[in-house]
Amino acid sequence: MSSSRLGTVGLPVLGVIVMIGAWWGTVAIFDTPVFLVPAPPDVVEAFLRLPEYMLEQTWLTLVETLVGFALSVVAGVLIGLAIASSRVLEQMFYPLLVGLNAVPKLAIAPLLVVWMGFGLQPKVMMVLLLCFFPIVISTAFGLTSTPTELVEYARSLDTPRWRIFAKVRFPYALPQMFVGLKVAITLAVIGAVIGEFVGGDGGLGFVIQSAGATGDTPLAFAAIGLLAAIGVVLFYIIVGLERMLLPWAREVVSVR
Repeated sequence: MSSSRLGTVGLPVLGVIVMIGAWWGTVAIFDTPVFLVPAPPDVVEAFLRLPEYMLEQTWLTLVETLVGFALSVVAGVLIGLAIASSRVLEQMFYPLLVGLNAVPKLAIAPLLVVWMGFGLQPKVMMVLLLCFFPIVISTAFGLTSTPTELVEYARSLDTPRWRIFAKVRFPYALPQMFVGLKVAITLAVIGAVIGEFVGGDGGLGFVIQSAGATGDTPLAFAAIGLLAAIGVVLFYIIVGLERMLLPWAREVVSVR
């Protein structure tokens, strides 16, 4: 295994070990009660107490996250394309998008339950509302940041507009679009949990809320750990797709 591969895998694992060790040591030094902050073994024990139930709730949250994220990608890219292609549309709707994004999503969550009930739909919609704005911004910015000389050169060759978009503008925008996707995928997990907090009868957010009401803090921490794992895995899936689809992007950026 190369040193770069070892660093890519080993350093994050080392960071997790250090964090768990610091957490465990702090709890032991200050003799913190389990109902306030459990030690790592207590959290593992809580998960092993209900493994099938916890995995079932993890799957439910994952489905909500992925469905909402997929819809936000479709909506965000289409809206970003529209804004980037028309100055009129940008001036008309950009302030509305900013205003919608500024509204606290927790304030909208109860209304989604009233409109859509307690099923999957309000959680997916919450994920969509939380995710689509960074995708819109990154898509619009990427499409409008293509170097002018490249576009002018393509036009001088009588290249059709659709071909300029497909061969110049869109590929040049992809690195910036992936920035928005990486931001959005972590927000997607948060959106699913917000939906489960307000109107959920399942999912890891519901587990946290129920465990907190009954004083089962280790179980709540186990659910939080699973949420963190979902976020990390999904984030690095996006990173992997970026490196697979855009191997050239890493060659044109500065290296630390």
